[in-house]
Amino acid sequence: MLRTHTCGELGEKDIGKAVTLCGWVGGRRDHGNLIFIDVRDGYGLTQIVFDPQLNAAVHRKGEELRAEFVVKVKGVVGKRPAGTENAKLATGMIEVRVADIEVLNKALTPPFEVMDNAVITEESRLKYRYLDLRRPMMQKSLRLRHKVCKVARDYFDERDFVEVETPILTKSTPEGARDYLVPSRVNPGMFYALPQSPQLFKQLLMVSSLDRYFQIAKCFRDEDLRADRQPEFTQFDLEMSFVTEDDIFGICEGLMKKIFKEAGGIELKTPFPRMKYGEAMARFGCDKPDIRFGLELSEITEAVKGCQFKIFQEVIKKGGKIIALSANGCGAYSRGQVDELVELAKTYGAKGLANFKAEGGKLVSQIDKFFSQDELSAIKGMVNASDGDMVFIVADQAKVAYDSMAALRKHLGKKLGLIDEKRFDFLWILDFPLLHYNDDEKRWESEHHPFTSVHPDDVGLLEGGKDLHKIRSRSYDLVINGTEIGSGSIRIHDRVMQELIFKTIGISGEEAKVRFGFLLDAFKYGAPPHGGFAFGLDRLMTFFTGSDSIRDVIAFPKTQKAFCPLTSAPSVVDEKQLTELHIRLKK
Repeated sequence: MLRTHTCGELGEKDIGKAVTLCGWVGGRRDHGNLIFIDVRDGYGLTQIVFDPQLNAAVHRKGEELRAEFVVKVKGVVGKRPAGTENAKLATGMIEVRVADIEVLNKALTPPFEVMDNAVITEESRLKYRYLDLRRPMMQKSLRLRHKVCKVARDYFDERDFVEVETPILTKSTPEGARDYLVPSRVNPGMFYALPQSPQLFKQLLMVSSLDRYFQIAKCFRDEDLRADRQPEFTQFDLEMSFVTEDDIFGICEGLMKKIFKEAGGIELKTPFPRMKYGEAMARFGCDKPDIRFGLELSEITEAVKGCQFKIFQEVIKKGGKIIALSANGCGAYSRGQVDELVELAKTYGAKGLANFKAEGGKLVSQIDKFFSQDELSAIKGMVNASDGDMVFIVADQAKVAYDSMAALRKHLGKKLGLIDEKRFDFLWILDFPLLHYNDDEKRWESEHHPFTSVHPDDVGLLEGGKDLHKIRSRSYDLVINGTEIGSGSIRIHDRVMQELIFKTIGISGEEAKVRFGFLLDAFKYGAPPHGGFAFGLDRLMTFFTGSDSIRDVIAFPKTQKAFCPLTSAPSVVDEKQLTELHIRLKK
């Protein structure tokens, strides 16, 4: 190799050694005749020193070095003078006194400083991603991602899982989001789809008697983006035969315990707590609650059904819900502070946010005249309000009421400093609804995907075709600190049941044959009971790096508009390519 050592491995044990380093020019400090330069590579940073008394010609070369030049340095390792050591660096006790230097490549002045504390716009970071990735924090992130993947592979291998690569060019099937379509040149007018997940293939592997499958899988979804979404993302995917939920939970908890220990030095306690979907919604207003703090919700619909407040009465008549929470110490909030919370609730569809101050053992408000003292006492007791608290209430249809109050709870948890950021609280959410009703299309849809098993106690409801909203599924999510980190289910393995699910969600027998005939045919030949899970690797990595966006833990991500500033993808293609694909663009 061109070097004898990396820029991150020299220490006091190497003092006196002749070494050769290769890397990029970083920080520069001129102290009279002495020139100090940091040489950086993917492993760390080493300070080198140019001394004109040692070699005047080499010192002149040092004067010509500029940021991000690629250099090869020869010299001798020496101890830094007393008082100049840097205990924060692995190489902070030594320096290399330069005997010779070769510029391997010059560089233009970069558009931003290649250092962790540089202030850089995201647009610049993504456009010059190769420079952004030189920063130590980004190097650390990518190496940590590699380590997490290795830990996962070793963990699955030790438990007899077989890694199988499933197709990237596959058939378009409905899985909840839009597919990315790929036109076929050799089959004019026909399209492949990029997989939203390996779902159907991993089920077929179970039919194939593989028994235990895993894959670090690339998945693609054409959906509206936000900080924790990308058009292409990576997940740890697993599937097992002849298992129950408890078997899958055990495997998943073991994986998390191992990864958090080896990648983050964090000891997790298992088994993780479990909570049913209905309880999560009632207590926290969402199916991915952050359980590190309180501020739990209470439904007070029954307690106020006789009140004289017109807004509440209208909601109750329409079958809506009235949801409240008590925020400790917020009774002193100003009108402006309360108005900010009202606007927050409105962004989630709420028409307003009622509030009562707890003082003198009672609830007081501009609207308290519409409530009897018994009603106010009942509200106070249900939300466990104490003097100095503020009780916030939303009255609306269930989804709006829960969405807005869940957002308010999360906002107040941060604002009031109730969240211990050093904690990692895991939670399994169980018994999700199997179906939900699409008001726009006037039909039932799968809550997760149409291959999820029905809760055994609710099979009769499905077969009867009534009270479909009450049917529970055998699906489950794993949540960390209010973020869904993955989901899975026990799958349908019976052809008749699978066809019934298709029929219930409006997929005719003929359409099912066209879209899923290969799966239904496979079930004819003996499919074992099976289930699985998929972890979002990108989201998982944000917990180890402390990032708010998965774009910080992906090497080459895209923007929130699914655009890559680095390569300018997507881009137009020439007419010849379109003609070969039998495609004509609409002008």
